[in-house]
Amino acid sequence: MIPSIFYAAFPNFIKLFIVERSPLYQLKYCMRLNQDFYRQEVLTIAPLLLGKQLVRQFDDGTQLRLTINEVEAYRGEEDLACHARFGRTARNSVMYQHGGVVYMYFIYGMYWMLNVVTGNHDFPEAVLVRGAGEFNGPGKLTKALQLDKTFYGEDLSTSQRLWIEDAPRVESYKTTPRIGINYAAKEWKDIHWRFTL
Repeated sequence: MIPSIFYAAFPNFIKLFIVERSPLYQLKYCMRLNQDFYRQEVLTIAPLLLGKQLVRQFDDGTQLRLTINEVEAYRGEEDLACHARFGRTARNSVMYQHGGVVYMYFIYGMYWMLNVVTGNHDFPEAVLVRGAGEFNGPGKLTKALQLDKTFYGEDLSTSQRLWIEDAPRVESYKTTPRIGINYAAKEWKDIHWRFTL
């Protein structure tokens, strides 16, 4: 047993080198999120993704593991900031699949955006992953992870290239309006569906 005074003096050391490397922690948390998790409604999943581990395995077998720290929720055709606001298209068709697949799209002619589709089949909703680890901004994140259109439709529950692992639930987070949606009506621009650590 570790004395409480040691916890108080070295909390980050305890968390990183003792707690997170213990067999019980690994067994409980370092597991890939399954389809049941992704089938939940987007406004439930978005804050739950905070603190989870985004894992990218590259072709050489190396892994980059990042803690998700910023996400946004986009919910259905009625959400006038959502890509599904005009109905199903070739671009957004993956949003109408079951939760747990990846929706990638390209913006400004230079950045890929990583989205996690959630919920049930035929109801389009997704979580935009805006930041993880030291990469703040969705374009910087996908560049670091080397994500592109080939990840469109990737199943996070079975992929050997990209997945999300469980971690202790984050109890404290902030909410703000979503970013970069000036095209949407005021009620949708002002709604607090951005979640950050």
